[in-house]
Formats: sequence, structure tokens, C-alpha cells
Amino acid sequence: MYMYSKRQQLVGDLSDLIRSGRLAHGERLPGENQLAEQYQVSRGTVRSALSELQQLELISTQAGVGSFVTFDGVQLDQRLGWARALADAGAPVTTQLLGIETVEDRALEEEFGEKTYVAVKRLRREHDRGVSLETATVSAAGPLAELPETGLRDGSLTKTLEAAGRISVGGDQWISTERLDAHTAGLLGRSIGELFLRAERTSVDVEGRLVERVVSLLDPDRFQFHLTFGHR
Repeated sequence: MYMYSKRQQLVGDLSDLIRSGRLAHGERLPGENQLAEQYQVSRGTVRSALSELQQLELISTQAGVGSFVTFDGVQLDQRLGWARALADAGAPVTTQLLGIETVEDRALEEEFGEKTYVAVKRLRREHDRGVSLETATVSAAGPLAELPETGLRDGSLTKTLEAAGRISVGGDQWISTERLDAHTAGLLGRSIGELFLRAERTSVDVEGRLVERVVSLLDPDRFQFHLTFGHR
């Protein structure tokens, strides 16, 4: 018997409220904290569910909002994958695959209802100095379950996901800062306690399934995040 995840239940319940008219047009949804408490889920799960409702055009957020990442002031197209985007930008950055392994992730299981995932870890260097360290976590469904054995398609996670039918149509991204611990500092060739940007980006497909969750540690001297809003 198919079991709905808490995230799917939240999406279904809110969809029913909106489509039935019980939640009037223009009326605000309950706040993230209220929904998280009501459904016993994390705020990340709530944000993911609201993102799907927006893709279904059942709710709307502030019009014209968008964001992108730059490296040394050059915009990176995240849809291409950062390795390709950095190469197209002419940045002398190399990408090292640190490993691909099957993992369990309780937070993702709570949001998407799947227990097993595949984590792809990559380090990006400019000469001998690390500029970013990222972990991309994807569903271990279908051909993606074999990634630890088969590896990435043409060395690209973006191409691998597309070949598996996981095409991103939206999602969200959260930016914070994090001080490097001994392990991450060693990988990046940096000092323990050095402050890096931390980006967490979750993308989903048209059916609301996880495409990937990427957690990146980024050199703040090289990477920036740019937000646009409204009409220009």
C-alpha cells in the first residue's frame, strides 16, 4: 500500500482548501510555524510544500522575485551545473569528485517520503586552494540508485538527473554562514574557523519529487548571491 509522506499530506490538504473555496482568493495561508506545528514537520518541509503549490499556481508570492549566484562577478547559470557554468565563465576552477555513496536522510524522508538517497560530494579548487565544497543529495530511485557503481553521466550530475527524468521546475534556496571545522578546512586547504557562505538549494520536478538538495560551502570572497524583485 502506498503511504503518503507528511509533505504530500500538507500539499493535498492545502490544495483542497484552496480549490474548495474554503480558503478565499487573496486570503493569507497559515504561517510556516503554524503549519509546521500542525503537521509535525520541519519548516523546510513546509517551504517545500508551498513551493509546489506555487508551481501548481494555487498560491502566489511576491511577483518578479529571482536570484542568481556570481563567481568573481560573473553570473552562473545553475541549470547548467556549476562545473559547466564556471568553465563557460572562463574561471580557472577544477572540480574533484570526492565520492558517491548511498545514505539515509531523515529530513528528506520527512519531506519527500523516500528513505534512501544518494549523496554526491564535490570539491572545487582554483589552483591548490579550495573555493567551494558541496554535497548534492538525490533520490535513490530507478537508475539513480546505481550511481555509486555506475558513476555520473559524462561526469555531470545535471546530465545524470536529466537522463533519469528528474527535471527541475522550481524550488528554494537558503543562504547563511558557517565556520569551517577541522575536516572541511582540511579539504579546502583553509584555516579552521574561517567563515564561508552556506547555501542550501532544494529543487523539485513538476510532480513535486525531489530533484536534488545541494548544500554548498562557498568562499565569500569569490561567490555572491544577487536577488532581484519587483519590476525594472
